[in-house]
Amino acid sequence: MNQRWRSIALWVLPIAVALFLGWQVIGSGANRLTPSGPTVSPRNAAVARMSYGRFLDYVDAGRVTAVDIYDSGRTAVIEAVDPDLDNRVQRLRVDLPGVAPELVNKLKEQGISFDIHPPKSAPPALGLLGNLLFPLLLIGSLVFLARRGNGMPGGPGQAMQFGKTKARFAMEAETGVKFEDVAGVEEAKQDLQEVVTFLKTPERFTSVGAKIPKGVLLVGPPGTGKTLLAKAIAGEAGVPFFSLSGSEFVEMFVGVGASRVRDLFKRAKENSPCLIFIDEIDAVGRQRGAGVGGGNDEREQTLNQLLTEMDGFEGNSGIIIIAATNRADVLDSALLRPGRFDRQVMVDVPDIKGRLSILNVHCRNKKLAGDVSLEAIARRTPGFSGADLANLMNEAAILTARRRKESTSLAEIDDAVDRIIAGMEGKPLTDGRSKRLIAYHEVGHALVGTLVKAHDPVQKVTLIPRGQAQGLTWFSPDEEQMLVSRAQLRARIMGALGGRAAEAVVFGHEEVTTGAGGDIQQVASIARQMVTRFGMSEIGQFSLEAGNQEVFLGRDLMTRSDGSDRLASKVDDAVRTIVQSCYAETVKLVAEHRDCMDRVVELLIDKESLDGEEFRAIVSEFATIPEKERFSPLLPDAAEASPAI
Repeated sequence: MNQRWRSIALWVLPIAVALFLGWQVIGSGANRLTPSGPTVSPRNAAVARMSYGRFLDYVDAGRVTAVDIYDSGRTAVIEAVDPDLDNRVQRLRVDLPGVAPELVNKLKEQGISFDIHPPKSAPPALGLLGNLLFPLLLIGSLVFLARRGNGMPGGPGQAMQFGKTKARFAMEAETGVKFEDVAGVEEAKQDLQEVVTFLKTPERFTSVGAKIPKGVLLVGPPGTGKTLLAKAIAGEAGVPFFSLSGSEFVEMFVGVGASRVRDLFKRAKENSPCLIFIDEIDAVGRQRGAGVGGGNDEREQTLNQLLTEMDGFEGNSGIIIIAATNRADVLDSALLRPGRFDRQVMVDVPDIKGRLSILNVHCRNKKLAGDVSLEAIARRTPGFSGADLANLMNEAAILTARRRKESTSLAEIDDAVDRIIAGMEGKPLTDGRSKRLIAYHEVGHALVGTLVKAHDPVQKVTLIPRGQAQGLTWFSPDEEQMLVSRAQLRARIMGALGGRAAEAVVFGHEEVTTGAGGDIQQVASIARQMVTRFGMSEIGQFSLEAGNQEVFLGRDLMTRSDGSDRLASKVDDAVRTIVQSCYAETVKLVAEHRDCMDRVVELLIDKESLDGEEFRAIVSEFATIPEKERFSPLLPDAAEASPAI
């Protein structure tokens, strides 16, 4: 704000001076046009005008008694006797063509008193300022542009700053974050604590011949805490710290990025030992030779300079580089080799213990009700990252304030989870036919998921719309599932087909709706992966699709088929067989438990929401619920939700 006012002042001051000087000049000119002296004052100057011809007639007639000539003979103020006004003396103004000798001689012949007043000269200082007005304006404008270029982006003075690094520098970074504030990534913290220990006590490592890694690459999905870990390192190390984004190297001007890399490492060497943190390094470190127009572009020259500075001919002892990215697959292989980024630290989504510790951190300043169990929240949120959990508790706190409660209860947290995963809550359905159809669809999902042994247990069934879904069925696994069996995959297919099966059994095949569109897409994806990736079909143990299907320009311009056309036909047949067999079993299961489904639908229409325990209690009155298998103590990747309609 101060810079803005200074810039405005630099423009306003010369303009104000110019206006003041102009006013002075105009004012002095006006004073020259007004008579002064003992007989006529500027305030009492004549306002009535007389033409020059009539003035000469008045002179010849002897009616003019006095003449005062001003402004080098261009203006005169006369005193004349007007016979039309009872011979009263009237003061008039006449515009003269100049002081001519004939006029002066005529005034002398008529015996008229006249006086010639010389023009008033402006003060010397005012004339000097008038001459300096344009140079002052020019100099002021140049000063303004220079100050704008040095202090504001995009100015001409910044042309010499293009090659300088934009990294934020702190001799002792006060980020306010320590390792104790970072939870859920214990393995990553352990690797990074070694970096801090080396910076504080390097003799522990050098005494046994160990060398600390020159670079540490933090890899993981968005929101898992990579940047937070970098802040913790900066807060713990107590050494000079440089932080910047990978995009800050990239410019439209040739050579600017490489120059900024050189300047960054030059400053780092002057302050070594130090840390450099580059966030989103994939913006500058993407694989070379992947550009459409060839490899000689500005970004690749920047990357070449970065590779040289990290581990080139001169070396960079005492500088530790920490970088973060969620696209390690597109980074250049030379950047990932030992000697540059020696370590790749995986910062993945936390397990149940990590989620519990993260919730403890984010609940420090939250008022929680006595019935809130953080362990229950951690079990309900598999697949949530640290940022997701922080957002969850913040949304719950917002709902608490909106409902005018003093503390956050489990109801606000459940609503916050539903809102984050499925969207905002909509208006309840009022149409009886549509509401009943959606109820049968959702109960079909929940019933199949409950009666199939390998399926995850039902957590909640609701008819309250959220997002674009008119009804939802939530499935929440009790355990972490790093490995998924064939029975579990078939159970998920059957659970997804439960809604369509319920519509077909209750309303008939001709009355099925488009509500199962998303379910069918999910079914097709799971079945095809069973055939082409996991080898869970009669085709055999073949992997026909790569795990990462993302196309990287320049490397994967052409998708390559791993099988023949005949094999592709067999794949389609195998996928169709899996889906059809699962659908037949699902229809049979739903038809056998039609009475149970009708009972649950009536209750769901009345209450609009049923939790898992209540749903299983009703189903147990009509059928025996199989005991769910438990495979491993690890938790699931994500909670499953089956939207409908």
